[in-house]
Amino acid sequence: MAKVGKRYAAAKAAFEGKAELSVEDAVALVKANATAKFDETVDIAFVLGVDPRHADQMVRGVVALPNGTGKTVRVAVFARGDKADEAKAAGADIVGAEDLMESIQQGNLDFDRCIATPDMMPIVGRLGKILGPRNLMPNPRVGTVTTDVKAAVEAAKGGEVQFKAEKAGVVHAGIGKASFDAAKLAENVKAIIAAVNKAKPSGAKGTYMKKIALSSTMGPGVTLDVAAATAE
Repeated sequence: MAKVGKRYAAAKAAFEGKAELSVEDAVALVKANATAKFDETVDIAFVLGVDPRHADQMVRGVVALPNGTGKTVRVAVFARGDKADEAKAAGADIVGAEDLMESIQQGNLDFDRCIATPDMMPIVGRLGKILGPRNLMPNPRVGTVTTDVKAAVEAAKGGEVQFKAEKAGVVHAGIGKASFDAAKLAENVKAIIAAVNKAKPSGAKGTYMKKIALSSTMGPGVTLDVAAATAE
């Protein structure tokens, strides 16, 4: 059996017997026990009553967190000419066309968000098997295939979070840092809950939002009161 460290054991004890908490109480508990030597990320996880293998049950979307994520986001943009210049001016970290495609094919994936202008999609489409599994494939539904490159880059840099249901209907995302003010973390939590709730697909049957849990990078998780969290 793997040995549990003293810090984690203490955190686990603090979480013992606590479940179905309000957003504010869950945030306070997670913050108080995020005691690693680095600024831990606060993560949220949803268990949804959907089967993403069916197109009419896929859950995906994007949300602009009111207080950002606290993470430095590296953005790659597929664009040419004026749009490439626009992307660079907006703060994109990597900009290119065929050269960027070749770089990605060689295994260079040093970015967190990929944006493309519509005319670049024939090139980007060749990278589906690489970008798709990493949730990096540009998609017009979440605003990453667009002619408004400036806005897309600024949104990505400013704390916009994409979410997508994985196998078994699980959605997870980082929604801030443990060093954030508790009220700001709570605002971020409520924003992503509202976005995931709004993204309920037409094919979802029965209970849509089954479970919501909050945790920090190195800490245990605690469940939220789903009914209360989704009623706000």
